Amino acid sequence: MRIAIGCDPNATEFKAALIPFIQGLGHECTDFGSDDPIYANVAIAVAEDVAAGKHDRGVLICGTGIGVGIAANKVKGAYAATVCNVYQAQRAQLSNNANIITMGAQVTGIELGKCLVEAYLGAQYDPKSRSAPKVERITAYERNV
Repeated sequence: MRIAIGCDPNATEFKAALIPFIQGLGHECTDFGSDDPIYANVAIAVAEDVAAGKHDRGVLICGTGIGVGIAANKVKGAYAATVCNVYQAQRAQLSNNANIITMGAQVTGIELGKCLVEAYLGAQYDPKSRSAPKVERITAYERNV
């Protein structure tokens, strides 16, 4: 898969550790940077790219993961889930078809971050699952806004 990754300056080291890990899982990884203190800018750039299909999924990191998640979810076609444990990371994709996950560098250790990314990238949404009507309701609403 093609993965877009970005963060704010506070998460630069976290992101730097994730990139080779993601590549080691066999994925392409494009770094959208970490220099802009306005985390919304990198979050929007990653979200626009993923929503446009230029990348298959995205990973965003800030202090808590919340700010980049809020910003990414403002982009039509971007579905960002903030994850804190492996079950959430799996379900972000399996149950919610999230195309982006967000994490907090100040609240998540790097080894857990690697586990979250691996669980998320290893899961695949099933459009025939029992979650499909729930996901469809979200996308139908978005189409009509």
